[in-house]
Amino acid sequence: MVTRHETYDLSQRNTFGMKVSCRLYVEVTEPEDLLTLDFSSLPQPLFVMGGGSNLLFTRDFPGTVLHMGNRFLHPSGVRNDSRATGVRNDSGATGVRNDSRATGARNDSRATGVRNDSGATGVRNDKGALPVVPGDISVISSVISVVPSEAKESLSVRVAAGVVFDDFCAWAASEGLWGPENLSLIPGEVGASAVQNIGAYGVEAKDIIDTVHAFDLSTRTFVDIPGVDCGYGYRTSLFKTDWKGRYIITAVTFRLSTVPQPKLDYGGVRKALEARFLDSALPGSARNDKNTSVISTKAGGDAFVISTKAEGDSPVISTKAEGCVEKSVTPQMIRDTIIAIREKKLPDPKVIGSAGSFFCNPVIERAHFERIVAIAKAENGPDYEVPHYDVGERVKVPAAWMIDQCGFKGARLGGAQVYPNQPLVIVNATGEATPEEIIALEQRVIGTIRDKYGIELHPEVEHV
Repeated sequence: MVTRHETYDLSQRNTFGMKVSCRLYVEVTEPEDLLTLDFSSLPQPLFVMGGGSNLLFTRDFPGTVLHMGNRFLHPSGVRNDSRATGVRNDSGATGVRNDSRATGARNDSRATGVRNDSGATGVRNDKGALPVVPGDISVISSVISVVPSEAKESLSVRVAAGVVFDDFCAWAASEGLWGPENLSLIPGEVGASAVQNIGAYGVEAKDIIDTVHAFDLSTRTFVDIPGVDCGYGYRTSLFKTDWKGRYIITAVTFRLSTVPQPKLDYGGVRKALEARFLDSALPGSARNDKNTSVISTKAGGDAFVISTKAEGDSPVISTKAEGCVEKSVTPQMIRDTIIAIREKKLPDPKVIGSAGSFFCNPVIERAHFERIVAIAKAENGPDYEVPHYDVGERVKVPAAWMIDQCGFKGARLGGAQVYPNQPLVIVNATGEATPEEIIALEQRVIGTIRDKYGIELHPEVEHV
């Protein structure tokens, strides 16, 4: 179904709460409905929006805002597509497939990295294409369907673009599947996660994206794009650069792990997990070895540990006392920990308008980082340590730390404010902030960081 609203108020459709409107708002609930739209007749430009959580409308939008509101997928069949139609399964050298199924012709566009399924009418529609075989395909909920993976240690899950990303994270954790738990509570929808390559606490969407399913506006066909061909980088993808305006994402297939793959050593996750699930943490969280850390003690002196053990083994929380039962660390435990961290540091956009992390964390040369260290030690003392993360030969410096060091935590300009609990976030503190006030505060932060540290901060939030 397609619904249209002219001169549509977007204030409830963007988490920043900017009081703006668009000339036309279009909601599409089924991918096939895209074929009914005459895009050339729509007010231009066209902007495809997800949950409105990572953008700043700088003014009224003069064109069309389109939202994919699909929130379910029926079983899509076995992923090797050896279907009853006798269609040949050609992955080619790059895993790309382009099947013109109406004639049974084989047509492999292997150079593009895009799979294009035309079908008899130019629409790929897998509903009921195969009978549901128990154990092969199972509908998990009204919004998510599961397809089997060739590898027994992973499971492929195809999720509609309009599903709230955190709902997907919650489902995966409840099923004991590993992959998205560190991304819990990131606002927005599944389709946008594949555009932005969202990330948090050492994990990015690209780490679990198998395939992006989209509608190609240039050819009016549905395509399947392997995740490895999407040009993913730090908060970017080809959907934001070379492919901008070409595709409307309709669904994403994620590959999740059935074996434990915890990511605990980023942003204090390990310590927070210790504090949340054990009685008390030992000072310094002293480590026994590379893979094991003693994290707390209970009455009687029994020490508890989180251990990743050998690769592929389940991490455990256990007592070292002989005979005590080990308790496995689960995706749900990590998800709960991440949610607690985020709720403590970040504003709830339902209460205080924001777009989440406003700036990207800069990655700089090590020599440049050493100059920043010298500045920090001069201001904070010779023993001061600058927070950072090694990225190969380069160094990632938290933008929040630099913003805090420049005195911006809690700073206000009109209705805009640097959030006191997390200076990486700019909020609509009064609910009445204007786009001009948000941008003015943004530019003031960027200019001060540039002058002090020689670093040009770049916004993570898309300006529209």
